[in-house]
Amino acid sequence: MNKKKSIVISLLILSAFAFQYCSKSSDAITPVTPADPYAAIKATFGTNIDPNNLANYGNQGKPNYIVKDNAGGAAISNAKATLGRVLFYDKNLSFDNSISCGSCHKQQFAFGDNVIASPGVAGGSTARHSMRLINARFAVEQKFFWDERAATLEIQTTKPVQDHAEMGFSGQSGRPGLTNLLVKLQGINYYNELFKFVYGDANVTEPRLQECLASFVRSIQSFDSKYDAGRAVVANDGHPFPNFTPEENQGKQIFLTPPTFDATGNRIGGGAGCNGCHNAPEFDIAPVSGNNGIIGTIAGTGIDITVTRAPSLRDVTNKAGAENGPLMHTGNLGTLQNAVGHYNIINLAPGNTNLDPKLRPNGFGQHLNLTAQEMNSLIAFIKTLSGTNVYTDKKWSSPF
Repeated sequence: MNKKKSIVISLLILSAFAFQYCSKSSDAITPVTPADPYAAIKATFGTNIDPNNLANYGNQGKPNYIVKDNAGGAAISNAKATLGRVLFYDKNLSFDNSISCGSCHKQQFAFGDNVIASPGVAGGSTARHSMRLINARFAVEQKFFWDERAATLEIQTTKPVQDHAEMGFSGQSGRPGLTNLLVKLQGINYYNELFKFVYGDANVTEPRLQECLASFVRSIQSFDSKYDAGRAVVANDGHPFPNFTPEENQGKQIFLTPPTFDATGNRIGGGAGCNGCHNAPEFDIAPVSGNNGIIGTIAGTGIDITVTRAPSLRDVTNKAGAENGPLMHTGNLGTLQNAVGHYNIINLAPGNTNLDPKLRPNGFGQHLNLTAQEMNSLIAFIKTLSGTNVYTDKKWSSPF
């Protein structure tokens, strides 16, 4: 009996030990669900940004006749452009969280603005009208800002952030500087995830901000216009476009054909010669240019002869033909009619020592003396340069 008891007790002990061991072993091999590396991205942006399914920024098609590219070999990366999109629309890039790049460069206006001067931080504003960013990459000119003070797009991207009146990280008058912004972004959880996704670590630096913002801006393109539909089926711009009206084809010839002038700067033949400064098919600004005769400032006082850059003429208007905001660096011309009128008669202003030579034949401000029909035809042609997709494509919209 004692022996049997002893055996039973021994078996019970062994069973208990085996159960305990198995339980512990089972606990030890229970799989642990890894943390989601994109939890903050999902929480902030929902389905607007999916790191596992990025929008196509870097491999967009373009017409074979578009050959100009000022990117200097910098490739557009889907990942960097995605991060650039977030940075572009994030008001955290202003010192008081009130202004983003997208506040002044709005998608519905071809990434320009519909006001003369865009509001900045603490009652400040832009010193010049916000330039449209449409097709910024497709140009010979590599410099940026109206006065070309930035040698590259990368350099340009963080200058508004550091402008005291625009986004405020100036380091002046008690305000934080750019280093403070880098620390600020480093403390935001979705940037930790995004920078790690793009670069392999979460470090936020100015070169990385510049690279990603430039990648996003370079991706913004518009080649689905009536002009493009016509240009695709002819050998060159000089041929009549079969999809154009007679007025639009006449306007195209006026745009392309250089004028001839008499000794005092009055046109005696040819067209308006717009192509001399805004060369088709990119319609970018000629890289070696003087100013265009508008030398005022935003405030309406002073002289500003340093403005020698301009955006592409593509999408000056939207598809409906309405201007994408006021024109010129001063924003003082409200319509295309006003703009054509300016170039029609240019009087050389006192103190303007930098008027483009093409606009002062024989030393006089040009007098094209276009007829009303010629002006209307020219405007009709410029309106054919407007696309549709750039205003609606989600990849260029705010992800917030």
